[in-house]
Amino acid sequence: MTQSWATFGADLHLDLAAGRGLRAGLVEALREAARSGRLAPGTRLPSSRSFAVDLGIARNTVAEAYAELVAEGWLTARQGSGTRVAERARPRRSAAAARVRHPARRGFTYDLRAGAPDLGGFPRAAWLAAARRALTDAPNEAFGYAADARGRVELREALAGYLARARGVYADPERIVLCAGFAHALTLLAGVLRARRVRDVAVEGYGLDVHRELLTRAGLRTRPLTVDAAGARTPDLPGEVGAVLLTPAHQFPTGVALTPARRAAAVDWARTTGGLILEDDYDGEFRYDRQPVGALQGLDPDRVVYLGTASKSLAPGLRMGWMVVSPGLLEEVLAAKGRTDWTSSALDQLTLAEFIRCGAYDRHVRGMRLRYRRRRDELVAAVSGRVAVSGIAAGLHAVLDLPAGTQASVLRAAAWQDLALETLSRYAHPEAALPDREALVVGYGTPSTSAWSPALTALTAALP
Repeated sequence: MTQSWATFGADLHLDLAAGRGLRAGLVEALREAARSGRLAPGTRLPSSRSFAVDLGIARNTVAEAYAELVAEGWLTARQGSGTRVAERARPRRSAAAARVRHPARRGFTYDLRAGAPDLGGFPRAAWLAAARRALTDAPNEAFGYAADARGRVELREALAGYLARARGVYADPERIVLCAGFAHALTLLAGVLRARRVRDVAVEGYGLDVHRELLTRAGLRTRPLTVDAAGARTPDLPGEVGAVLLTPAHQFPTGVALTPARRAAAVDWARTTGGLILEDDYDGEFRYDRQPVGALQGLDPDRVVYLGTASKSLAPGLRMGWMVVSPGLLEEVLAAKGRTDWTSSALDQLTLAEFIRCGAYDRHVRGMRLRYRRRRDELVAAVSGRVAVSGIAAGLHAVLDLPAGTQASVLRAAAWQDLALETLSRYAHPEAALPDREALVVGYGTPSTSAWSPALTALTAALP
């Protein structure tokens, strides 16, 4: 059966040199493409027939050009393998490029910084199975331009059921807005607050500087709340701030939970002043030694915006997050996001929806919860009697309080061990009135399974 020319070879764009004959121009263009590396070694070229049709020239002209470059060693031609760029046709480097060196950021052999899960724990087989089912069942319109800025309804419905069951969130699918992670959600909310003429936002005295920077970039001033053993001091919330950003279930990075009295104080403040509470439930699934602490949003769904992601439970590379917003805020958030969903792949959304619906998400979280708990227990056992450990009832990190005057020497020793560590002070708001506390924030979720044991050994070697 005769095949159309369109089924042969790959598409190839060339700019033929002006003022030269067709064959000479084609030879020079192909030679330069191979020499510069635009055509990588081993690349299969289009058949002479299909390439001739593409270029609008005679087939013999292409065949002669190929033959000349084969003779020169730029191309190879074998029966059944077609015409390919020769393996020795390596791209040349310009003299300027050879002189330039771009120093990469120095890495570490061991990494115990907080904020990341064990990426090796990503459930590849279960995710692939869910992706296959989602792709098989996906409606045709899922492959088109997204019409709903909230994201795919399948994922919003699956999340509504999961969040209500596992986190105590009042989550109507119509009030869920999907986004590309927490930073994207916070950026959208910051824009909404600025449009409402909010000027000040309260934040916890300890927290991620990148979140404070996002708020500042939107034109908002961040005002720190003192954090103690009961969490952020929400009774101190000033009436003039328009919103507060909290991590109620597991304060980052101190690891304490916001007490019931402090939760009630936050909700009372929001109701009295009309302010908003932005709840960051960044690792709400990982609880070890206590009953799960439900989301603050359940106390007042109209005054609390719930924000969650798959970054800690699955992987940050999915770029998958969600907001549960009140009806009075929904239109403003959607206006800030745009009329269409530009952020997350529809197929990824459908896969996560299937992953939740089939129970794979719950099974994965339970499995990772056991893994992280074992690591936490090993960490506590390894440093017992040497430093005080806190913030370990939940989450993926612990706080190690060091003896006074030893923090600098511990960091030097960690550097000798090629171990990446961060101090508690690294997370302090520059205007916060916080105690002078020498402590490390140790992320026991970060290392891979094979790297965990040597990373723990390096840590114990660095401690006083």
